[in-house]
Amino acid sequence: MVVNERPPKRMKRRITADLNDFFTFPSESVSANHVGPFRTCVRDFISKHALLPPPSSLFPHLMTWQVLFRVGDLHDPHASSSSSTDAAVVCLDIVEEDVAKSRSVYCDHCRVVGWSGHPVCWKRYHFIIKADGNSIGGYHKPCMCCGDVVHIYESKCKSCNLDASTNDVEDWVYNQLENTTHLLHGVVHSNGFGHLLRVNGREGGSRVLSGCHIMDFWDRLCKSLRVRMVSVMDVSKKYGLEYRLLHSIIKGHPWYGDWGYEFAAGSFALTRDSYKLAIETLSSLPLSIFLSQGRKLGSRIHDIILRYKSLSEREPENMRDLFGVLISLVHDAHKCSSKVDDAVSKKRRASTSEVLCTWNSDIECVEEAMLKVLRAVSGSNWVSGRNLKGAVYKVAPPELLDYCLRELGGKMVADGMVVSSRYNPDTEAFEYRLEAGSASSKGSTACTGSSISSRLSEETILLDMRCLYEAMLQPQTMMKNVPQVTRDLTISSAEKLLYCKQFVKDYKPEKMSTNDPSVTCVLCRVELTDESEEYASINPPPELIVLSNATVSDLKIAASKAFQDVYLILKRFKAEELLDYGVVDESTQIKHLLGSTESVRVRGRCNAKSVWSKYMMERGIERWTVDCSCGAKDDDGERMFTCDVCGVWRHTKCSGIADSESVPAKFVCDRCKSSVFLAKSGGPCKDEIVANVSGDNCSRAGNSLTGPPDVR
Repeated sequence: MVVNERPPKRMKRRITADLNDFFTFPSESVSANHVGPFRTCVRDFISKHALLPPPSSLFPHLMTWQVLFRVGDLHDPHASSSSSTDAAVVCLDIVEEDVAKSRSVYCDHCRVVGWSGHPVCWKRYHFIIKADGNSIGGYHKPCMCCGDVVHIYESKCKSCNLDASTNDVEDWVYNQLENTTHLLHGVVHSNGFGHLLRVNGREGGSRVLSGCHIMDFWDRLCKSLRVRMVSVMDVSKKYGLEYRLLHSIIKGHPWYGDWGYEFAAGSFALTRDSYKLAIETLSSLPLSIFLSQGRKLGSRIHDIILRYKSLSEREPENMRDLFGVLISLVHDAHKCSSKVDDAVSKKRRASTSEVLCTWNSDIECVEEAMLKVLRAVSGSNWVSGRNLKGAVYKVAPPELLDYCLRELGGKMVADGMVVSSRYNPDTEAFEYRLEAGSASSKGSTACTGSSISSRLSEETILLDMRCLYEAMLQPQTMMKNVPQVTRDLTISSAEKLLYCKQFVKDYKPEKMSTNDPSVTCVLCRVELTDESEEYASINPPPELIVLSNATVSDLKIAASKAFQDVYLILKRFKAEELLDYGVVDESTQIKHLLGSTESVRVRGRCNAKSVWSKYMMERGIERWTVDCSCGAKDDDGERMFTCDVCGVWRHTKCSGIADSESVPAKFVCDRCKSSVFLAKSGGPCKDEIVANVSGDNCSRAGNSLTGPPDVR
């Protein structure tokens, strides 16, 4: 493509500029400077912290900014400067999407979380960290034909000679908004309602950021920008397992719940109470049910449960305890192996075979120091790994101490004693003590357990956990050698947890205080009085309005501007009346009028032209009805199909059609089959009615309503 202007030199400034730390930004001091709703805070944030790359000027409806961060310490003494910098710098892209000019006007995520009645917003802001470390708005883009890098200002690809048009680059940018490999992708509408679409930590391809690091950053960013509510569809997997099921059993909530995300909506009309009951049912299921079946249960499952019961003096009693121990052991094993690998690599970098001799000598020295501490402990007291490590911290580096702790359990000592270890679920750590080698059967069990706890590899623990998961939690593969009542209850509870995917965090920005006594923050709700019944049904969520020494007149002006700025359909909205306060003079001070009240209602007119009616709701202009036997009344993202007579949508699953089965070409619901009209009228028979139905509904069967219109 041909572009006349050259890139401004401002881009070079970032090379030497100080970068904010990804682990701490935005700080509380930065967040304190953002007062007001998301629609204004995001603009302030961009103007203060972001850099606008020149190519964004080509697409005014897809403006892209960059914010660069350092990840901890930029300097690694053992790495080259180039590789260290590449690994330690993270680029956050902020893409402002003009919805009126977008290829996708409506938001499918709003529809499945219960926000389908919101009017369509003017803007959507995408916050993206790409997996490859590059920026969406940079100077270089891959060629759409051969994939080679093409400079944004070059008219042709040098490798394949393909013309690089503006449309090609625009296609590439839109593809980035649909890409599922990003480390982070969140989108927030200008009304402050958003969706967390993607979090990929180290298992998802990140080299330097874990999933927790990314979530911590996202949570701080949302608080700073005064985001209102964020939804997430939890379909996360970890260790190859459905993590929302596993984490809920252990912690009582999904992984996103660690950051305050709570149940929002369940598929198949599941409620919050059903969700909580399912968690409690599975978590508290006693292991004795499985062990009481003896080896009939299956020797492997039976042996695995007994193995991990022996690892702790306080034996796991239920599913929560068992999988909690497994997860803790996986984390400990991974941490130890990582630190040992780091220590070994550092030793190798230091150089020759003499270092390996020193390494073995260091291990013996550390073990002897630890044994000396254990001998000094009186009686049968246990010593935590942390305290044991602290007592000998001067002997060797932390990495070597961790390695020796991992290998300490089950070690024989010269005086006939053996090092016993146990896992303490209260402290979530291992503890150690010396015991006589000729101990009682209980002591022998402890020794066996300690040996297992210190010798099991991460791969072995994960294999055991997958085996238990499939036999005790996975509905499709759950074991049959347990009481049928227990099996049915377990399957039902597990399915309910798997059906609950939508979670929401309410940031409550209106509750965030301001230090300025002259500022008043109120939530303003509007009622429309347009003659058109269609427009009068518009019901946007209340908008946060920040006023300083304002009058009633100022409130009306501010309310009009706020709703005009946020929603396309309300671009001509005008607030005319303040409700609930009777006749009030326009010059009355709001602070005196409202007192401690945090919300107001205003009445006004939409004044929209008919051409804007398509922006009335995020659900779109289609008129569809969901009325399923499970109780669902709205789209929940699950597979649905429609009756060819009444046009009502329902779940395929609730109609006896498994997910693996195809949808019938023609379908008439039970309600229509038993209709009095069909039974008693002199009209055509049911088969004739079905045959005369247009093929439109048939082509739309078997999909979620959130799919593209041509495949519904």
